[in-house]
Parts: sequence; C-alpha cells; structure tokens
Amino acid sequence: MKRISKQMSETIELGIVLALSGGFMDAYSYMCRDHVFANAQTGNILLFGVNLSQGNWGTALHYLGPILAFIVGLALSDLFRLIRRGTERLHWRQVTVALEAIVLFIVSFLPQSMNLLGNSLTSLACGLQVESFRKIHGNGIATTMCIGNLRSATQNLCEFLRTKNTEFARKSGLYFFTILCFTVGAIFGNLAVGLWAEKAILCASLLLVVAFCMMFVDFERESREVHERLVEDEEQREI
Repeated sequence: MKRISKQMSETIELGIVLALSGGFMDAYSYMCRDHVFANAQTGNILLFGVNLSQGNWGTALHYLGPILAFIVGLALSDLFRLIRRGTERLHWRQVTVALEAIVLFIVSFLPQSMNLLGNSLTSLACGLQVESFRKIHGNGIATTMCIGNLRSATQNLCEFLRTKNTEFARKSGLYFFTILCFTVGAIFGNLAVGLWAEKAILCASLLLVVAFCMMFVDFERESREVHERLVEDEEQREI
C-alpha cells in the first residue's frame, strides 16, 4: 500500500519547492560566481585537484572554500537536529530552512570581487538542505543533487519491469519527477542570472521562505486519515 507521510518535511509539495531551490542555487553559483558548483561537490573536488596539479593555487582555493563550507552546513544541520529535538514551536528543519534563506539573502548583496565568500555561503546553505531533507514519502531523495536520485529512479524502473509491481513504478516516477524539478530550478536560475545577476539568488531565498511556511501546513492530513482507516479495516478483517 502507498505510504503516506506523517512528517511534513517529507511531503511531495515541499520536495518540489526544495528541488527547485536546489537547481536554482547550482545554476546561480556556476553561471554567476566563477563556474563553481554550489551543490555538486564532486565537481568542485575534481576541479580543485586539477588546479592543484597545474599549480593554480588561487583558483584551487575557489573550489576548496565551497567544499569546506558544504561540510560545515552538514554539521550545522545535525547540530540543530540534536539541540532542538523535542521542541514543539518550530521543527528543527524549519530552523535550517530559515537559516538557508537568510544566508542566500546575504549572498545577493556580495559583489563579484567576493565570489569566494558568495560561493562558500551558498554551499553552506546547500549542505544544510541536503542533510536536513533526506526523504520524500519515506524514500531517500536528495533535493540538491541528482546522481543518487538517478540511480534510485533507474533501479526502481528496472524492478518494475522485472516484477510488474506498480509500487516500483511509483517510486521511480517520484525520483524522476524530483530530477525534473531540479532541472526546472536550474533553468529558472540561469534565466534569473541573466536578468538580475548577483541579486538573482533572492529568488532561491524566497523559495526557501515559502518552504518554511509550508511546513506549518499538513498537506496530507486527509490522505493519511483515509490511509489509516484502510489499514484498520484490513487489520479487523484479518482478525
């Protein structure tokens, strides 16, 4: 039976907004801030190593900064999870989203001469997001990168073709849809950079404000109640 999320941070609606933001941030940092990736740290590590081998120490530093900032973002997210566990007013994931929005707001005011700081802060925001939001409907899905999603989408598609179990098809579609949302975010990110240059990242900040507000709303309450009633009916029939 299809899984219904009890965690508002795992809803499809929120996943769409976060994936749009993730794609936007990567396009922004690459197209506007010296071709450095905000999310794709594999690419940054590769280019860091290439520039080291060529003796381009200054250029290598432009890739090392975001890598280290991404690590800091991961650690901060985990720290917020531990500190705010059990609090009711704000979920710890809302705190990380709010911090992301603030960080990107600051980035929008940094000139091109401060691209190292701008890219590092953007990568920090991405680290916060990738660690805080790991699932959609219980499925491990990243909203800031695509390689894991592409692997899982293909794996579930192959399982569907082998078993004809539609649950695998549903999961595969969810992964491919997340990749599509990320791609759309990247498209809009590139277009926004052409219009507003450094200020374009304000769009991603706004998306994260929307995500923050969405976490107050239980989009799947009705579906979950129906799901729970069906489970109860099945259990009673088994008795």
